[in-house]
Amino acid sequence: MDADLSAQLTARLLAGLPAEALLTDPQVTASYASDMAGFCAAGTPAAVVLPRTVEQVRHVMRTATALRVPVVPQGARTGLSGAANASDGCIVLSLVKMDRILEVSAVDRIAVVEPGVVNAVLSRAVAELGLYYPPDPSSWEQCTIGGNIGTASGGLCCVKYGVTAEYVLGLDVVLADGRLLTTGRRTAKGVAGYDLTRLFVGSEGSLGVVVRAVLALRPAPPRQLALAAEFPSAAAACAAVCAVMEAGLTPSLLELMDRTTVRAVNALGKMGLPESTEALLLAAFDTPHAAEELAAVAELCTAAGATAVVPADDEAESELLLQARRMSLTALDALRPATMIDDVCVPRSRLAEMLDGTAAIARAYELLIGVCAHAGDGNTHPVVCFDPADEDETRRARESFDAIMALGLSLGGTITGEHGVGVLKKEWLARELGPVGLEMQRAVKHAFDPLGLLNPGKLF
Repeated sequence: MDADLSAQLTARLLAGLPAEALLTDPQVTASYASDMAGFCAAGTPAAVVLPRTVEQVRHVMRTATALRVPVVPQGARTGLSGAANASDGCIVLSLVKMDRILEVSAVDRIAVVEPGVVNAVLSRAVAELGLYYPPDPSSWEQCTIGGNIGTASGGLCCVKYGVTAEYVLGLDVVLADGRLLTTGRRTAKGVAGYDLTRLFVGSEGSLGVVVRAVLALRPAPPRQLALAAEFPSAAAACAAVCAVMEAGLTPSLLELMDRTTVRAVNALGKMGLPESTEALLLAAFDTPHAAEELAAVAELCTAAGATAVVPADDEAESELLLQARRMSLTALDALRPATMIDDVCVPRSRLAEMLDGTAAIARAYELLIGVCAHAGDGNTHPVVCFDPADEDETRRARESFDAIMALGLSLGGTITGEHGVGVLKKEWLARELGPVGLEMQRAVKHAFDPLGLLNPGKLF
């Protein structure tokens, strides 16, 4: 951005913002350039804005449109696809200061929140009223509701409760030209017009800036009870997963960790997980009859070839198992200087093929690839571990990452179950959607953002 445009941008932004809401020092703005994804280019922002009100967001968008400056909305930047990465000369619009819980209604079972509310903060606030907000990404202690909406986040409980999209009833969205759009409803039912709310969920800030959300809540369930089952192979663990689902059981959690992941978690957190296992399956129930349902799962695991099935003694021990699973990505990240995290989701019936195929890819490329998975959803997270200082290893890491996505598509899956497309997977989105699907998605983008100012370079 040239000096004249930069000065004009700063002056116009300050006309509608308090001075503390605008950051222009390059050493400061550089810290907002990227999220947590590897292999994703990030540009240099011209400015970072931290608004506190809807009107301040509208002012930023009107200014950006007038000056034709791109805008990249951001939450906590815990994303894993590069969707929040800055582009050169952009305004980074960080929404973390808009962090108020505006309303919680036990009667209507809704919460109305600003986008900067942290997931865990909301969960704990509604729990005090006997309510439950189910979506729980592994980064729930840091990630924001706005970011969760932008990437259509999932989490550990999706096997029973579903993903973020199923809990977003309505939105207030600032459009590219600064107009304020309200979508959806507060009611339990509503089918008036096109479902624009769902359109914005997972759009990665490319259609508008979410400034308020109406979220559905549930009554709080009982505390979870969990078990851990050891298997001699990933295929045997996946057979147990299929047996659990076929039996009509509905666990609140059904997670898988391969041997590499188990050892990484033990190394990082001293969790005491069994390192002799090839695959560790975690199952939990949050019902009044959790012990009986876990016993049924234990029988199915044993029939599938489990070498050991260990139920947690109590809720506290169950929580420790969940903490171990939540540590997986962080633990794998500690094994090598860099990682690339895949997010391929396949039909549950093809999960064993996905895991066996990923192991074959690791051998073929001579790389360390650990896998943790939301097994009940078929959503896998192969984590490619490598050293970016080694050019050959870096090349092999990139190629293995692509091979894993190709494997997922060949099994009838999708390139992303919950992390989004961003920069990391944009080349693969076209392959999954096909030419007609891609054309329609671009048409939607043009309808909402004809100048292409919102989060350019992402998705397509």
